[in-house]
Amino acid sequence: MTLWLSAGLIFTFAAIALILYKWWDIQCIGVTPVRTFTFIAILFTSGLDVGLIMFPLTEFGGYGDLSASPEYGFANPLAIEFGFWAFLIWGFYFLTCFYFAIIEPRVKFFEIPLVKIVNNVVIIGTCAFTAYLLLVNLPWYLPMLGDGESVVPAFYFIVFAAIGLAVYSSSKIKYVRILSLGSSLLFIALIAGMWFRAFVMGAGSPADFLGTAGLIGEYFANIHQFVLPINDYHEFYLFWWFAWSIMIGQFTARFVSGIRTWQLLIAMLVVPSIAIGVWFTVLYHYHAEGLQIAAFTNLAMISVGVLMVVNSLDSLIRLYTDNLNLTAQRLGRANYVVFNFLAMVGLTMLFQLDFLRIQWVGALVIALYFGCFVYILAKKRAEVAAIKASPKENILDFGKIELAG
Repeated sequence: MTLWLSAGLIFTFAAIALILYKWWDIQCIGVTPVRTFTFIAILFTSGLDVGLIMFPLTEFGGYGDLSASPEYGFANPLAIEFGFWAFLIWGFYFLTCFYFAIIEPRVKFFEIPLVKIVNNVVIIGTCAFTAYLLLVNLPWYLPMLGDGESVVPAFYFIVFAAIGLAVYSSSKIKYVRILSLGSSLLFIALIAGMWFRAFVMGAGSPADFLGTAGLIGEYFANIHQFVLPINDYHEFYLFWWFAWSIMIGQFTARFVSGIRTWQLLIAMLVVPSIAIGVWFTVLYHYHAEGLQIAAFTNLAMISVGVLMVVNSLDSLIRLYTDNLNLTAQRLGRANYVVFNFLAMVGLTMLFQLDFLRIQWVGALVIALYFGCFVYILAKKRAEVAAIKASPKENILDFGKIELAG
């Protein structure tokens, strides 16, 4: 699996370089374009899940324990965490977003029946894994509802409620803008509140924040260390990012706002990384100083995390139901909600039984990457080489989303 993953990573970064070389300044327009701020909000909230909120405080200690994991010795724990979540790996999303917005309409690789089946297996599997992650991490963040280790009925209720809300919201594409902007604003409010408590009300100061944030510089000084897997845990993260990439590319491509290719790269690599860097800096200060997370703050973190899960599930459910023609318009909203709710609950339980693994899904995505490249070389080389602009049918009309189903 390591060799397969490494080959996928090398191919991905080479493909990004090729896109930037050939189509650096073309205008990228999606099927249903939205304003750039809204596009970034959709990207950020759909492209991340509850792990962004829940994982760092549980991982900083492991990255700092060099006796157990000496391979992390090249950088501090904050830089390692940033490297697992930000900047370079967001290039996966840039690659797939550009492909589905500009290249796929000319290639139609994902309309091949077998490819369509594999693509939807990836989407549905990753969708269920997102709900599973929320379920298994709730005991750590809400120990007052249980013993801090076991999954109790209240946690199932929270996860099933998130699935239900996501299924309902996915029945109308206009809801995605409301969810994404709302989630982004609440996440900013959460960061601001925790920053104020740590660096103004607490023992720290705003200057301490800048000093802590400076630790992220070790990531950029050692960015080459993150190109290939560091260890098995990094492999898990990278397969997870691959699993997400194919779906997030398909979903976000429809909303691209008419920006140039190089601007799309900045929007997808730099802007989310700034938000992630600020958030991780605040969390790392809490970890390093041994600050306690207040009960209200804990609930706020869980609330934002659950809302991010709703965002992610909304986009993924919308994607596979569109692909399989199982839309609310065709099935009726009641049937649509019931069918997708039961499907997601069932698959979430399969992850709970350790029957499925996200690494398998990520490996399938790498196979799709290679398959698409071979297909282009064999049958669509001339069409791709002739690309000079977005598809003619994609018009920069920000009102189209209001008319979408």
